Amino acid sequence: MTLRMLLILLLVSMFVIFFPRLLTALHALSRIHRAQEAPANRVAIVFGAGLWRDGSPTPVLRDRVRAAAELYFSGKVDKLLMSGTTIGYYNEPRAMRNFALSLGIPNEAIVQDYLGLRTYDTCWRARNIYGIQQATLVTQAFHLPRALYICDSLGIEAQGVSADLQEYRKRSRFFWNLREIPATIVALWEVHVSPPPQTPGEFDPIFPNEAN
Repeated sequence: MTLRMLLILLLVSMFVIFFPRLLTALHALSRIHRAQEAPANRVAIVFGAGLWRDGSPTPVLRDRVRAAAELYFSGKVDKLLMSGTTIGYYNEPRAMRNFALSLGIPNEAIVQDYLGLRTYDTCWRARNIYGIQQATLVTQAFHLPRALYICDSLGIEAQGVSADLQEYRKRSRFFWNLREIPATIVALWEVHVSPPPQTPGEFDPIFPNEAN
């Protein structure tokens, strides 16, 4: 194989690997805001992000809940949909709810989705189980482009709020951004080519009079 062919294969491979990330970044370019500048929406979707061994939220997850709480207290949202993984004693939505309550969020403003196993599941269930048509997505900046693209593709008119409330370790940020490359490729495949099996649940809209 000639050097020219190797270079062409390398460029094609790089395009295939990085194009999905570029596409979602461009899609999200004008949709990511700081909490104080975010447009008002009825509901904020807060994505799970891991727990410590004692069941308490990790710093990343705490920042997501804090950013969502800021939206609530500033009157930007009425409800917080807290979506994450639940396996036995590992319960992200419950930990998110408990932390939100400690920040002063009233219990009636919190909805828990125990089957938000992945970003796709959270977005699909937000639209098809909870009847959400417009939402503010709350997560860190590295995750927002993929989350926004999936939610928009599944029928939710979404805006994003960055929950980067502290300086995270460089090693962690590198790993998160590296992981987003294959995750974004999978997301585009699932959105446009082969949707994954739907998670179970009956239609239970957060705002019954507005759902369709």
